[in-house]
Amino acid sequence: MLLLFKAFIMGIVEGITEFLPVSSTGHLIIVGDLIDFNDEGFSIMFEIVIQLGAILAVIFYYRKKIADSFRHMKPGQWGFKLWFKIIIAFIPAAVIGLLVNDFVEAHLFSSFTVAIALVVGAVLMLLVERIFWNYRVDDMDKINGRQALLIGTVQCLSLFPGMSRSASTIMGGMIAGMSVKAAAEFSFFLAMPTMIAATGYSFLKGFSAMSALEWAALAIGFIVSFIVALIVVDRFLTYLGKHPLKPFAYYRLVVGILMIVLTLTGIVS
Repeated sequence: MLLLFKAFIMGIVEGITEFLPVSSTGHLIIVGDLIDFNDEGFSIMFEIVIQLGAILAVIFYYRKKIADSFRHMKPGQWGFKLWFKIIIAFIPAAVIGLLVNDFVEAHLFSSFTVAIALVVGAVLMLLVERIFWNYRVDDMDKINGRQALLIGTVQCLSLFPGMSRSASTIMGGMIAGMSVKAAAEFSFFLAMPTMIAATGYSFLKGFSAMSALEWAALAIGFIVSFIVALIVVDRFLTYLGKHPLKPFAYYRLVVGILMIVLTLTGIVS
């Protein structure tokens, strides 16, 4: 029962943080250390697979636009253009991710490395928002292939746990000339192939060794992350329509610095 309760907590953390620019993976690692949910085998796969629950929440949230895009998939139509740009943006992280995934899982999944990434990411967010505030594109459908490739390249920063896929892609969108809200929406669509691929890769590597209890824990984390993420996505987009990213950057700084102190003093491993 304790494992199931921990899975419930981790599902909440995932659902809240997946689409906020604060790093869901980083928070899962930190919270996992705090509640002793850090088995090197199951917990790493659990943290990746439950992200699919959050991704399905976005698919559900944008179900009408997604369905409409599939009805306009002939070359030249807007649906074809949309997914073509998503694929372009997906390629850099997919290629580099395959090359460095094993190294990242072996060496960078710790509270200390996440804390460093939270701080670095916060500084980058503040700089990007300060420099690239004068956007030219306020609709994700209006970007071109070159801008999509730029966003996908910046997304590679998220391969370092704690940097945040959402933060990286939003920063990439802002650098490419998009408004924060438009960049966030593109980030949500880009998350679909990115996280489904990451989930599938991790699932294929580890599912055969899972016990019945671990399957139950995975199901709980999956369902909870879906429900919570569905609520967060709508609230986050509403927020971005009126507010900057600064509060998220300051939050990252506080959490990152606190975790550095806790790890250096031995309170958190």
